[in-house]
Amino acid sequence: MALVPTVKTWLLVVPALALLGVVGYRAGGRALQVEHPAATMNEVPMGTLAAAQPQPQQLARQLLAREPGTAVPSGLPLDLRADIEGDSDLFAYAQRLRLQAANGNAEAGWMVSRVYDYCAIYAMDPGGYQLDNNVLTGLGMSASSPMVQARERVARRCSGFVASDGLGRQLILTQRLLAAKAGNLAAEAALLADGQPLQDSPDYRRGLVERVMDSRDPEAFMALSTAMGQRASGDQAMEGMVAGDQFSELAWRLAACELGMACGADSVLMNNFCANGGICSQDGGQDFATFVYDAAVSRQGAGKMKTLVEQLIKRSNGR
Repeated sequence: MALVPTVKTWLLVVPALALLGVVGYRAGGRALQVEHPAATMNEVPMGTLAAAQPQPQQLARQLLAREPGTAVPSGLPLDLRADIEGDSDLFAYAQRLRLQAANGNAEAGWMVSRVYDYCAIYAMDPGGYQLDNNVLTGLGMSASSPMVQARERVARRCSGFVASDGLGRQLILTQRLLAAKAGNLAAEAALLADGQPLQDSPDYRRGLVERVMDSRDPEAFMALSTAMGQRASGDQAMEGMVAGDQFSELAWRLAACELGMACGADSVLMNNFCANGGICSQDGGQDFATFVYDAAVSRQGAGKMKTLVEQLIKRSNGR
């Protein structure tokens, strides 16, 4: 997914990354094919007992559905992006967003896809996710501690989702396609980063990048970032753009932060990198920019990186 880390060499990855292979991720059906710095998630069958028993969250939702007065309110804040940060209940948030998206709100549709992206690995098997956390904790490695904390935060925020919700790559792509066709630029950018652009011509790809730059929309910048890294190397459509190497991808991410994306120590961005990517700062107070300049960019390269970021956040040719 576009908002999950993809570059394998740009950060000094903590030893917890190796733990991803030790612990594994469980999926009752097809594994979620998101791009992580360690590897794509392998399909691991659930235990027989876990598969036979209903998930507690599923039972709770069934009970709540029968209680009067528990309908989720349809209202959302004017800034639909706000509730994805903090400690909000992302299942309830997604319910409210879906109501808005069904009424044609493209921004709500995009944010639904972000919630699905963030919660998908947990939702594939909530019980197994907790068992993996227990294994990580039991290893007693200092590198595993921040990863466990990050994963526990994901579990708290995504606790309403269950495997039967079907969160996964196909659902996320479908949601982004709907949002993009409804006019959401970030969703359109994410589709390009996912390798599923609305159109696959050089003119379209270049035009989309220019529209994102002109929009100064931090969500669109972040969504596009993985498409602008090494994946864009040799693409003539990106000639003259900030594109084609690992520094370019980082520059797009940092530009998104400069333009207002939530990139603090407690942001979804940092939480996602650590919980779902295994890339965790050993300093719990670091924001994304500080983390990048501390762990990924050499002193000699810092100036180049800042120049690239400035190039991105300034309107081309004074636009």
